[in-house]
Amino acid sequence: MKGYWTTIIGLYLWILGTHPGFAQAATPPNIIILLADDHRHDALGVAGNPIIQTPNLDRMARDGLHFKNAYVTTSICSVSRASILSGQYQSRHGIDDFAKNFTPEALANTYPMLLKKAGYKIGFVGKYGVGNAPPEKEFDYWKCVNRGQPPYWYTRPDGSQIHDTDTVTHSALDFIRRFADKGPFCLSVSFKAPHELDGNPPTYPVQERFASHYENAPIPLPETYGAEYWEILPDFFKSEENIGRVRWEPLFSTPELYQETVKNYYRLVTGVDEAVGKIRTLLKTLGIEDNTIVIYMGDNGFSLGEHGLQGKWFGFEESIRIPLLIYDPRAHTSAGQSLREIVLNIDIAPTLLNYAGISIPNSMQGVSLIPLIYGSKPKSWRKDFYYEHTFLGSPRLPKTEGVVSLDWKFITYPEHDYDQLFHLADDPYEKQNLAQRPKFQRQLKKMKRRYAYYVQAVR
Repeated sequence: MKGYWTTIIGLYLWILGTHPGFAQAATPPNIIILLADDHRHDALGVAGNPIIQTPNLDRMARDGLHFKNAYVTTSICSVSRASILSGQYQSRHGIDDFAKNFTPEALANTYPMLLKKAGYKIGFVGKYGVGNAPPEKEFDYWKCVNRGQPPYWYTRPDGSQIHDTDTVTHSALDFIRRFADKGPFCLSVSFKAPHELDGNPPTYPVQERFASHYENAPIPLPETYGAEYWEILPDFFKSEENIGRVRWEPLFSTPELYQETVKNYYRLVTGVDEAVGKIRTLLKTLGIEDNTIVIYMGDNGFSLGEHGLQGKWFGFEESIRIPLLIYDPRAHTSAGQSLREIVLNIDIAPTLLNYAGISIPNSMQGVSLIPLIYGSKPKSWRKDFYYEHTFLGSPRLPKTEGVVSLDWKFITYPEHDYDQLFHLADDPYEKQNLAQRPKFQRQLKKMKRRYAYYVQAVR
């Protein structure tokens, strides 16, 4: 599978070598990756959300590209972040919980270390999120809380409080000022927002200046909010220990709680949007905007009450789809486009290496997005991908695997020998499981064959 994609992408990059914008990439660009925690795909104005206020992200989409079918291969923080760093599925990188670290060999083949080897100055700000021994000393700049989940509020020396989004923003701006004139740099910025603050119950602490946002904006209930959508889920979901249901109860179990929770989630997103605006403004002020690639994405999606659940983990669209925006100042002809191709979190690392002119290791399973960014759309672009989530298992989080395409989704729960088949083209909210219907057995078998192929191919 890897050799095939290497050949295809190599051909397209050769073709793109004649593209005037891409040809300028002989000067290695600066790279900034902005990662929001639990930011779902439709919590953006540019994604069609009429309520949420994300003017800076919307502007970034107009200046760059919006990938409207961006997905994660595993929807949980630590695993997805390992996939972003390594360009690999969980089945290959092996980070399947919150404690495992990259081996020295695996770390050496992550995008920050490969860029450093090529002469980039590298920085990491915010939540690293992989393992319990992050590689702080490998970075030229490191402003991370070296534990799984940072707090939302910090106490300054004078006793005042500062929000995590603001501390991350300050550090990101500090890095840019320090390294703007020191050769190419790669800065990874990881916000805690809009992730909940874990607790009983979970909460969404927001910056004071955004506390009144959306106060008078009623949020429509989702299509699958009703109790009937919880009831049609299999019995093994209905354990009192199911984390998705446990967290749903205090946050979404009434329409009033739903309004409060979603508005606070939106407020946290708007705080991140403000940070994006400050970062892009500084790039322009320093005169480096025209040689700086900016990428914005979520580490996984998030269910806001759909199907009677809260959180990520499961294979529903709300959980696995993310926002992905890429601003490349040299890709003028592509600016403002919204692309429908399936792109994945594992594509980020090879894309960054491509930008820097670095060979993509054979160990990476993602593919460079450069052809799409520069308007050359390979006919052989992926039609589907493999989804896996194995953390904990039943009863707390039933293990989930499957195959996702633009039109169809097959999800299986291997602990329970239970399958789901959704026709996304006709049923985008995944209301009807077609796996047991005679009319769809041929499609089910086709998806199962594809699933069996991926189980072997992703290792």
